Amino acid sequence: MKNLSSEKRDLLSQGTVIPAHPLALNADYKLDENRQRGLTRYYIESGAGGVAIGVHTTQFEIRKPEINLLEAVFKITAEEIEKAGLTRPFLKVAGICGPTEQAVAEANLAVQYGYDMGLVSMAALGDRSEAEVLEHIRTVSEIIPVFGFYLQAAIGGRVYSYEFWKEFVNIPNVLAIKVAAFNRYQTLDVVRALCNSPRKDEVALYTGNDDNIVADLITPYRFKINNQIVEKRFVGGLLGHWAAWTKKAVDLLVEIKETVKTDTNAFEELLVRNIEVTDMNAAIFDPAHAFHGCIPGVHQVLFKQGLLEGIWCLNPDEVLSEGQAEEIDRVRNAYPHLIDDEFVAGLLGQEAN
Repeated sequence: MKNLSSEKRDLLSQGTVIPAHPLALNADYKLDENRQRGLTRYYIESGAGGVAIGVHTTQFEIRKPEINLLEAVFKITAEEIEKAGLTRPFLKVAGICGPTEQAVAEANLAVQYGYDMGLVSMAALGDRSEAEVLEHIRTVSEIIPVFGFYLQAAIGGRVYSYEFWKEFVNIPNVLAIKVAAFNRYQTLDVVRALCNSPRKDEVALYTGNDDNIVADLITPYRFKINNQIVEKRFVGGLLGHWAAWTKKAVDLLVEIKETVKTDTNAFEELLVRNIEVTDMNAAIFDPAHAFHGCIPGVHQVLFKQGLLEGIWCLNPDEVLSEGQAEEIDRVRNAYPHLIDDEFVAGLLGQEAN
């Protein structure tokens, strides 16, 4: 069983920015390896604490036999991180999907390429009992540390009970949970279950609630348990949203942490930022059209910055929704303090020289 180093475990617990890494394609819908590597370098240079590859933002079609890009993106990303020669910890998170046989194979592949954790999707287990899903997680956790993932029901997930999460957080090699329930009630189930667990200090909470990113990161969750107050916070995020404008996401998380430590009176300004970030997320992730344009939306930002050649997806029908490009332009102009165009231009200029 693979274990996480103490240095990386500290980073995970303290909280960091983990972008969900996109897939770079050329006009022939083939992998653009140079730009794929360039995206990884961008995330490293932005100060992110890790990347997640092989996840939804990387496009699930990479697993289709006729496309067969999962191993390639695992390999390329790991190579680029190694090449960076970092002296700081950097988390390599591999997306792990499918029923147990497939998930085990993907977990073993991730370990082969030196990944630290597996973000385990439970989307393929919709017809399984909660006990069977828990056994699935236990099986994967025996291969690689698990980054749990509560996926919102609106895009293929399902609702799990409080009792499920009580069992989930007690699996020894579960070290973090990304909550993307898009639902305060369902988010509370996870946090309350963790606060009631003897592992409450061993499992880090990461937000995936794209409509509530900043608020998640400043909110203390407090419960009275055995006559004592137990508090838990979301410490970071693993987000497709943070695959774009990443440098500003890193800066924002630093600001949030400092504010939480020193000046709770400044929370009002952060709540303003929460609404700004949610507005930006709405433009990118396209909830107006049931999230149809979420991956092309991320690509559009990276394309306009010069990090991608175009916004192509492996599924040619996956394109920007009507009016989405204009919405992205609107939020870019509305919130210049939250975009990192200047940083990206400087980075690309350095690489060109």
